[in-house]
Amino acid sequence: MSLSTILTPLPVLIPTIAAAVSLFAGRAPRLQQLVALGALSAVVAVCATLLYLVDRDGTAAVQVGGWGQSEPGMGPLGITLVADRLSALMLVVSAIVLLAVVFYAIGQGIRDGNDRQPVSIFLPTYLILSAGVCTAFLAGDLFNLFVGFEVLLSASFVLLTIGASADRVRAGIAYVMVSMVSSLVFLIGLAMVYAAAGTLNMAELAVRLDDVPAGTRTALFAVLLVAFGIKAAVFPLSSWLPESYPTAPAPVTAVFAGLLTKVGVYAIIRAHSLLFPGGGLDNVLLVAALLTMVVGILGALAQNDIKRLLSFTLVSHIGYMVFGIALSNQLGMSGAIYYVAHHIVVQTTLFLVVGLIERQAGASTLQRLGGLAAASPLLAFVFVIPALNLGGIPPFSGFVGKVALLEAGGQAGSALAWVLVAGSVVTSLLTLYAVARVWTKAFWRTRADAPEGNLSAAAPTALLDDSDDIEFVDRDDVGRMPVAMLIPTGALIVVGLVLTVAAGPIFAYSERAAAQVLDRGQYISAVLK
Repeated sequence: MSLSTILTPLPVLIPTIAAAVSLFAGRAPRLQQLVALGALSAVVAVCATLLYLVDRDGTAAVQVGGWGQSEPGMGPLGITLVADRLSALMLVVSAIVLLAVVFYAIGQGIRDGNDRQPVSIFLPTYLILSAGVCTAFLAGDLFNLFVGFEVLLSASFVLLTIGASADRVRAGIAYVMVSMVSSLVFLIGLAMVYAAAGTLNMAELAVRLDDVPAGTRTALFAVLLVAFGIKAAVFPLSSWLPESYPTAPAPVTAVFAGLLTKVGVYAIIRAHSLLFPGGGLDNVLLVAALLTMVVGILGALAQNDIKRLLSFTLVSHIGYMVFGIALSNQLGMSGAIYYVAHHIVVQTTLFLVVGLIERQAGASTLQRLGGLAAASPLLAFVFVIPALNLGGIPPFSGFVGKVALLEAGGQAGSALAWVLVAGSVVTSLLTLYAVARVWTKAFWRTRADAPEGNLSAAAPTALLDDSDDIEFVDRDDVGRMPVAMLIPTGALIVVGLVLTVAAGPIFAYSERAAAQVLDRGQYISAVLK
């Protein structure tokens, strides 16, 4: 057994075991924190090693609880976990983000003993969420992908409603209802796929679905696309996201924005390239990508709350990823994979920065903010770097990913592809305008010029030294930024800059991952031996 096959189950097992340990340590917050940080640090190390091994040696497939082949040409009966270049990259980026966010959450001072915020369950639930994310990325059959989604749903509902405020419970109920609809559609799709092909193992499906009539294949793909499109927030299935995410605590919103929709995008990549190749619904996906971009960014421009604005930009930039997938060429897939990694890091960073803004100024509404650049140059810096990256300013990674997608659209050459190219450019410019609007209102103008600036008088206008090394405790003032919140935010900014500085080798890896994704034979042979 190779080292890669030994490591493949660990990104799921480590956080699951750590969740159980931290749950029993509910009365020992320090121990909970050490367990969570240790477990997620170990996941980062395992995933980084796995990425190196699968890039060097090829796809690794593991049958957990496998009972051998039922007949020649079929995979073992068991839980199939598959690590290839795509899933390994998603695991590494996700593990880094999960570690940074939990570090930030601990620094923010989430602790037990508050009747309105039962946070002794935060870290165990967060670890279960981490296990669900890793399960979805490693799943080698559709049913276990469904299980990964359901683990995400159960954990995310708890995290979304922490504190049990009316807004959070209302948003949590809406989120769960939409997620249950998505899960129901997915379950119906699973039943239809099994009825048509007699298996849910994705490698077996890749072989058997070739013998299914074209019309049936298209219908199966359409059902799965609806389920995955809801989870990925693809228009017109995206209206739930801006209503659900902004009400949660900053660390929860950050990890949701960075990761959960990307799990849906990952599922679309697998379905499009492995199960239903041939481009049967590519034009539908291209139209959906264009509408996702345009509607999302127009919604962002109409917002006065930074969290809601970023939630709409999140929806908008999902359109870039779907655009690359739907082009059905290697450069488009490479651009989509690179852009997913970029967006996970940058979007998470921006939501963490919003948490710092709320702590510094007592609000995230543009009508109440002003003067932050003068009051806290460090806060201005940690906002402007990821904001420019999101806007696609050269030479940042957002620019690199968008250029690749635009070039891929030009290579496709169809009229619809050129319309998407134009839509991508317009969306990028409007994204830059949206983040510039946040800069001018929250950071550049004086607080006295804000329409409702006087309503935030309870929050201190004189900010304390950002570098002051303090231990966070509950208090009324929101002026100080704990170093433990700044460190993970800064770390993610550095990761985003690494995606820029090392864009050449990272994009080369994305090209190898795209080639492997589009060459179904490697995946099939690794699983079916």
